[in-house]
Amino acid sequence: MTVECRWPAAAPAAVVPVSLLVGFLRDGARDAAFAQVGEWTEEAVQRITTENTTLKQRARQLTADKRTLDERLKAARSNLRCQDRRVTDLEARLSDLTDQDIK
Repeated sequence: MTVECRWPAAAPAAVVPVSLLVGFLRDGARDAAFAQVGEWTEEAVQRITTENTTLKQRARQLTADKRTLDERLKAARSNLRCQDRRVTDLEARLSDLTDQDIK
């Protein structure tokens, strides 16, 4: 039986790695218990294969999500630079107009 973990959005960054470690240790102990018998049962092989497939899919999804977020961050930075240039230009124009009004 595979259980999907969903982390709370507000979970501190340090909690997630520790929780993952606990999960890996728990699963490793379960797998070690199977290995002590001397052979893997069909159920154990199926479970490990399913978990491996699920983890690979999750890794692909996380990679795609990271790529999307990187692209969005790049676009946001570019937009910010453009807006900064626009603000600087408007400030310069305002300063020129103010200087003309004073003379």
